Amino acid sequence: MHSATHILLHFRLLLRWVVFGALLGVIMGLVGAAFVHCIHAGTAFRESHPWVLLTLPVGGLLIVWLYRITRNHNDKGTNMVIASIRSEAELPMQMAPLIFISTIITHTCGGSAGREGAALQLGGSIGSMLGKGFKLRERDRRILILAGMSAAFSAIFRTPIAAAIFAMEVGCIGAMHYAALVPCAVASLTASFTAEQLGLPLSHYNVAEIPELTAGAGLKIVLLGVLCAGVSIAFCTLLHKTEHLLEKKFPNPYLRILTAAFLLLGLGLVFRTTDFFGIGETAIHGAIAGETVWYAFLVKMLFTAVTIGGGFKGGEIVPSFFIGATFGCLFGQIAGLSPSLCAAAGMMALFCGVTNCPLATLFISAELFGMECVPFCLLVIAVSYLLSGYYGLYSEQKFMYSKFADAPVHHRTRQ
Repeated sequence: MHSATHILLHFRLLLRWVVFGALLGVIMGLVGAAFVHCIHAGTAFRESHPWVLLTLPVGGLLIVWLYRITRNHNDKGTNMVIASIRSEAELPMQMAPLIFISTIITHTCGGSAGREGAALQLGGSIGSMLGKGFKLRERDRRILILAGMSAAFSAIFRTPIAAAIFAMEVGCIGAMHYAALVPCAVASLTASFTAEQLGLPLSHYNVAEIPELTAGAGLKIVLLGVLCAGVSIAFCTLLHKTEHLLEKKFPNPYLRILTAAFLLLGLGLVFRTTDFFGIGETAIHGAIAGETVWYAFLVKMLFTAVTIGGGFKGGEIVPSFFIGATFGCLFGQIAGLSPSLCAAAGMMALFCGVTNCPLATLFISAELFGMECVPFCLLVIAVSYLLSGYYGLYSEQKFMYSKFADAPVHHRTRQ
């Protein structure tokens, strides 16, 4: 009798999370598809009309104004979402529309940012609103925040398996939120299916040459992981230091974002190219095809640090893909190992190094590049995860277990 009662309670719980996960998946599939289509339209318009880059200062002022009039003066973005998982922060209802609009402005005007910041904030905010709307308990609302993050990440990046794992892994490194597995899985797969019906294909890159995993190739991949760990530390440090420097030198957010906009335009003139504005998808595809310029990863780091540090909205993960792909391609050209494969491995090493999410990274590698690349990616991910230490993109991220010993720790991400 006692066992039958437990089974019934667990079945009711399963049914509840399937319903909520599917509902969140449909909502975020619709929102995510609209968001990506708007990003693509804005990017296409800017690329066909280069003069749009000159609107960066105006776009920046508009973003600051939007956050000021909605009283989000101290917006912490994705860090606020991660903190809310531990019930340390409430997600404001206006977070979803604000990040939606401001990220589109950033991309249309040419800011060097990604989409995952918007995905995590959109999903977390809508998941929180859904939990409040149904008057769920706080611990259940936190699970819906995770499911919303999974759904948004899945819809926008079209990597549904990795999206479900990433949301559970990113908040507390070493202690995944397994209680959210069912809603995250259902929400992620439903959002991916919904986005596909609205014209967003699954993400995939074709790696041109995948050699046999010999001892020599393995050692080169390990060396790539070592170097990428260093690049990921440098990237995270540059992001945080630039943000702190700009905040100190320009306390007024309007003046700060204007300064960042003019710095970006000046950098564009110095390098005489528009390749480093926006997402940089063309450069990522070029690196996977085995083509890059040696300084691409360094310049993208600088563009992204100024963009995010100045107050433009978006994320840092897609820029980390750019940096990892171009650095990996360069390494492959020098080391005599398939530049295409090294670009793919570099993408994964940088992603793991800046997010500290090795499991999600491994799933992303399988979804983006296919299973043939997974052994190489596993090696580079493991090395990058270990050597990147306690650095990362998100200051609210906690490390529950040491990277270097089988022992619990309680570190926050280094700034």
